[in-house]
Amino acid sequence: MPVAEDDPIARLIAGAYLDPATGAMLGADARVVVIEPSLDGWEVDLVADLQLGPRLALIADVDTYAALGERVERALGSRYQVQAIVLGARPHCDVETAAKLGAALDPDTDAVIAVGSGTINDLSKLVAHARAIPQAVFATAPSMNGYTSVSASVLDGGVKRSVRAATPHGAFFDLGVLAAAPARLIRAGLGDSACRSTAQADWLLQHLLLDRPYREVPFTLLAEDEAALMAAPAALLDGDAEAMRHLVRTLVLSGFGMTISGGSYPASQGEHLLAHYLTMMAELPEALHGEEIAVCTVAMATLQDHVLALDTPPVVRRCTLDRDVMMARYGAAGDVCWRELAPKLADPDLINGRLAAGWPALRDRIARVTIGATRIRAILEAAGAPTEPADLGWPDALFSEAKRHAREIRDRYTFLDLAADAGIAW
Repeated sequence: MPVAEDDPIARLIAGAYLDPATGAMLGADARVVVIEPSLDGWEVDLVADLQLGPRLALIADVDTYAALGERVERALGSRYQVQAIVLGARPHCDVETAAKLGAALDPDTDAVIAVGSGTINDLSKLVAHARAIPQAVFATAPSMNGYTSVSASVLDGGVKRSVRAATPHGAFFDLGVLAAAPARLIRAGLGDSACRSTAQADWLLQHLLLDRPYREVPFTLLAEDEAALMAAPAALLDGDAEAMRHLVRTLVLSGFGMTISGGSYPASQGEHLLAHYLTMMAELPEALHGEEIAVCTVAMATLQDHVLALDTPPVVRRCTLDRDVMMARYGAAGDVCWRELAPKLADPDLINGRLAAGWPALRDRIARVTIGATRIRAILEAAGAPTEPADLGWPDALFSEAKRHAREIRDRYTFLDLAADAGIAW
């Protein structure tokens, strides 16, 4: 199962990926990533190579257990002591669920084996991190980019946030299992990949206006696979193995990019703020995270296109938001939101000075990393993914509210902040 020497995944795992911007050699904490047409019969050898210890806790939900967990438990049971913990359908990754899961874990557990996708992977990361034991994951759907990241997304006190966890020692992707996942989960993975463009534009904006750190390497890593994926998105739903491989690799490399960057910056900016605000503020029809990101990415790209098309630079005003406003709007979560918002209430003179002095160059540099709302919409629609709030049953009024206020829940300065402070309607 060797990976080609020129493969960025292989080079990262070997600690030999050259950062073209700095000349430094980059590595990944994961020991192995395996992406193959089938892993049936390889489960024991894959886990044995990680040398995790004899007592394993396998964590799944009822759906992921049926898709792959039962097979993995049966295989691992031939060599290991396996405690299988199977959660109910559609569990949530929140601090309460993580605490209950941790309490259910055998105290002598040597390692956690996740069998699932977003929620199961994040819960397993949290539990393993709390116990200071390693984790590995068998993926069941190509639905998100967190498999190989160092963070987990958790709901805490009504606010969704990324928390430090640990990169899985091993991440295993059976393309046959992934291709058999529900179409919605495959489309969700495409949605989580499509936001690379808007996230990079927002991150670069922060860097150029506020001198915040920014790196190109997370995007260089996945550029080749992303291009192939975006060139033929409809093939994902036709069972095309190469299309699925490109999606999985894009998601894996996105996760590594987040770890290299020390956070989710290259893959989570304004589009994620919109999605998190909506789920925070209202009981909405249930949707997958990647479906939410698909819709919010189209909206965010539309805003970015509008601002970047301006011939004259925006002029921002001093933000008048304060803690009292946050408490009134968000109730118990107001303090958290204020702590997130306050650090990015920058001096408008600084921002206006930089916009006025270098608008054409700044605008052109950011535009070069985007692919635009029209193309993003076409890519998503080709695979049948949602692109409009109505596709997910989101009320127009609530989405308009999110466009105005989503910037208030996170400390990342994005085009949402620029538009709000410059009075740009969209």
